[in-house]
Amino acid sequence: MKNNLIIRKEQAGDKEQIYFVNDQAFEGSDEAELVDELRERNKLLISLVAEINKKIVGHIAFTEVFIKSADPLPHGAGLAPMAVLKEYQNRKIGSALVEEGLRQCEEMGIEYVTVLGYPKYYPRFGFQKASPYGIHCQYEIPDDMFMIIALDRGILKLIANHTISYDPLFDGR
Repeated sequence: MKNNLIIRKEQAGDKEQIYFVNDQAFEGSDEAELVDELRERNKLLISLVAEINKKIVGHIAFTEVFIKSADPLPHGAGLAPMAVLKEYQNRKIGSALVEEGLRQCEEMGIEYVTVLGYPKYYPRFGFQKASPYGIHCQYEIPDDMFMIIALDRGILKLIANHTISYDPLFDGR
C-alpha cells in the first residue's frame, strides 16, 4: 500500500475529491465547505492530497495564522483541516501528509505551525502544548488541544504571551 502512496500539491480538478474526503472523514460538510471557501478566497498556503492508484484518499491544508500584537510579525501557519478516508485510516497516510506539509512550511520560511487537534496524535511530529509559552488560541478550546511546533529556532520566545488568530473563515466552525 505504501509504495503506491503519492503526496502531491492539490491540482485543478481535485476539488470534488477533496470535498468528498473531508465530508466523509469528518462526517459532515463543515470542513469540506471551509476548504472550498479558503480555496476560493486564495487563503490556502499549502493544500496537499494523498493519492493511491489515482484516487485521492487524504487531504491536508495550511493557512496563515496571525499575531496581532507581535513586532516584528512572525510568519506562522495553521494546520487545518487534515482528513483521510475512513477505509484508509491507520495506514500512516495522515502522518505522510503532516510530514510533507511541515517540510513545505519550513521551505516557505514559515516560522511556526499551530494545530487544534488530538493531543495524542500531533506530538509525534514535534507539536507541543502552546500554553506553557503563554501562547493561546483565539478560540476557547481545551488547553491540551492547542499545540505548536517551532520551525525556526527561538521563535517560541519571540511569540510567547501572545494570542494566535485564525482567518475569520474559521470562526464558528
